[in-house]
Amino acid sequence: MKTIAQCLESRYPGDGRRESYRREIERVCGAFLSSGLADPKYKRELTGDSDGQFWSCVSEALIFDRIRSLPRPPRSNVGEGPDFLLSHGSQRVWIEVVCPEPIGLPVEWLEVQENRASSVPHEAILLRWTSVIKDKTDRLVGRAGDRVKGYLQSGLVAEEDVYVIAVNGCRLRHGPFSALLGISQFPYAVEAVFPVGPYQIRIDRQTLKSVGQGHQERYHIPKPNRASVPTHAFLDPRYKNVSAIWAVDFNGGAVVGNHEPSALVHNPNAVQPLPSGFLPSDSEYIASPSGEGEFILSRFMSGAK
Repeated sequence: MKTIAQCLESRYPGDGRRESYRREIERVCGAFLSSGLADPKYKRELTGDSDGQFWSCVSEALIFDRIRSLPRPPRSNVGEGPDFLLSHGSQRVWIEVVCPEPIGLPVEWLEVQENRASSVPHEAILLRWTSVIKDKTDRLVGRAGDRVKGYLQSGLVAEEDVYVIAVNGCRLRHGPFSALLGISQFPYAVEAVFPVGPYQIRIDRQTLKSVGQGHQERYHIPKPNRASVPTHAFLDPRYKNVSAIWAVDFNGGAVVGNHEPSALVHNPNAVQPLPSGFLPSDSEYIASPSGEGEFILSRFMSGAK
């Protein structure tokens, strides 16, 4: 088995910024391993040849690096259930980490090419977010026909626990540039769980004057096979045990000057809400009821309430 240093050297050879980057990833992954919280197969998967497993492991380490100062109750089942267990007073807070693969995204988007413009494949990116959020919700609540029980059914997670899905969208980036925000200019995490579409201006056909503006209501987006994918998870009772989505764009690049943004999107219908301000993020999105079946979505900057 390769060492972590050997693995990173083969993936990111070179000096200067690349060397600084290797050292940072080695630091966070080494600290995670030393914490005793990593899955027993963590090092093997990190140093293997699979890009998916590599980035899954790095994502866990980068998340750990940001929550390491938060209270962590003991757990005897490391490797079982969600990735992290924290505590907020007497409340247990579970965090499940996922790093979506760039399936369906064009190469010219993922790899910046000199003197070539690239349109944003915003629906393809959003489909990756909706897919992993659904998958991790299935892991929590179970899925009809599955022989494997969900965390709630098996008792690993209790009804009174907070459950957060941390989605690291770093592999969906446009080269080194963050891709946390969707076409609505809200994070993709918002577009995946609330029916928020592109901003639009309505024009009167007769006068050609603006008669209104605002975000479109978008409850579904099409897959390439034309099937409809829901984009209103937090309005669906099936997601009531998901307290929030922690949307992050972490790849360790901050050490060489790249931006690594994050946002928390709270579920207004959560059985157990995530306390605001508990997890580190640049901003938090909170939907407040406004009449029957309607919500007002507000953004709070980190530290602002």
